[in-house]
Amino acid sequence: MAFTVIKTTWAEHEAALRVIRGQVFIREQRVPDALEWDDQDEASVHFLALDGAGAPIGCIRLLPNGQMSRLSVLSEHRNQGIGKALLIAAEEEARGQGRDEIFLHAQTHATSFYEAAGFSVTGGIFLEADIPHRQMFKVLN
Repeated sequence: MAFTVIKTTWAEHEAALRVIRGQVFIREQRVPDALEWDDQDEASVHFLALDGAGAPIGCIRLLPNGQMSRLSVLSEHRNQGIGKALLIAAEEEARGQGRDEIFLHAQTHATSFYEAAGFSVTGGIFLEADIPHRQMFKVLN
C-alpha cells in the first residue's frame, strides 16, 4: 500500500489528528477524552501518514522534551510499515533538533515493536490510562 508521511502542526491538521487518535485511543482502547487531549499538542511536532488518496491513516507526535507519543495507525492499515515509518520520521526530527536520546511510554504489548526499532526498556510496568506501559529510550547517534 502506498502512503506518505508529512511533518505538520496541531494548528494545521488538528481535525485529522483527532480522527485518528479518537478512533484508536478513545474508541478502540477506551482512553477517556480528558486523558487523550492535553496541552502538549500545540507545542509538539506532529507527523501524519496519508494513504495514496491523501486520507489520514496514522500519526505520532514529538514533544518538546524529546518524548514520542500517541503513535497510532487506523486498524485497517496496520502491519504495513506505517507505524515504523512514523517512528522513523519522529526520530529523524529529534536528531535534527540535536537530541542525544529519545524516549516513549510503550504499551506492554508493543514493546517488541519498539525494541525492533532500537529502543530499550527502562524500569518496570506502570499504568497510563489504565493500560500497562513501560518506559523505553533510544540513544541517537
